[in-house]
Amino acid sequence: MTTFGAEESFRVERAAPDVQLWKVRSLALRLVLPLALPTGILALWWAASVNGWVSPQVLPQPDWVLQTFLDLLESGDIAAAAAVSFRRIAEGFLIGASLGFLFGLLIGKSETADAYLGPTFRALAAVPSIGWLPILILLLGIEESLKIVILAKACFVPMAISTAEGARTVPKGLTEVADILKLRARTRFFKLTLPSMVPFIASGIRLSLSQAFVSLIVVEMLAGTDGLGYMMVWGRTLFQLDIVIIGMVVVGVVGFLLDWLLKQAESFVRRGSGADA
Repeated sequence: MTTFGAEESFRVERAAPDVQLWKVRSLALRLVLPLALPTGILALWWAASVNGWVSPQVLPQPDWVLQTFLDLLESGDIAAAAAVSFRRIAEGFLIGASLGFLFGLLIGKSETADAYLGPTFRALAAVPSIGWLPILILLLGIEESLKIVILAKACFVPMAISTAEGARTVPKGLTEVADILKLRARTRFFKLTLPSMVPFIASGIRLSLSQAFVSLIVVEMLAGTDGLGYMMVWGRTLFQLDIVIIGMVVVGVVGFLLDWLLKQAESFVRRGSGADA
């Protein structure tokens, strides 16, 4: 082996541990940094409650909250509230996302429909779902239909916007090929339009479910008699702040996991369709 080759081999062998150490440090940082803020908040909470900086009726100790959580978990109250909330999200999503997909396809493929319906849709979409709550309470009361309508509207808007954008961005080259082959409208839609819209549909699903989850908690808090949002209102009414804190933590964790799962699914769909290429 030449001197040059020996030096190169030595450098590679020396660099290998450094690379491994860098990977370990990078992984440790990715794991530790996200936990730094929650750990700091928990430590401050513990210190404030133990040292009496805040009244226990306002800020119960973490161990009290943990015990209440275990009691609610054992009694099935949390599971029952979550089941009600998830059922509402599923119903509202199926209605709102389906209608949003059809409406988005209409205004995305038809310039005439977009000219007539687009401005009105964008004006109504600018009003948050919760902004419709007062008038919908007058029309529907506080029954189950109110929650479903609010959730359907929350899903309808992002799904319609994403679908319309996807319908407008079908590659012109594929459209020209379809014209040359004189494909039927049904074949053109299922073989050309729909596959190219898949990444946009995936994005619309993620945004729709995220909006639905936020709207659900708010509507359950303001006009509900069950569900995760109502559980927090019930705890506040009884002045049991440990129940309120449990509701906040459960909603935060569920919302984070839902968004993370949807983000992973969206990334997978985009990679599969070649949208990120």
